Amino acid sequence: MRKFINYLKESWTELTKKVTWPTWSKLQSSAVLVLVATCILAVVVFAMDFCFQKIMEFVYAL
Repeated sequence: MRKFINYLKESWTELTKKVTWPTWSKLQSSAVLVLVATCILAVVVFAMDFCFQKIMEFVYAL
């Protein structure tokens, strides 16, 4: 039990005194970058799915 308490104390100390947290502007720019990348990836997956659907419709029509 003592090891667990030490772990919690050390974790709290590290999170409050040793970790460098991002500024609000860096956090916002990172969030925008993730949003844009997610949208681009969604469009690419949609295009691949659409093309595959059309190819399979052509194959099944034969």
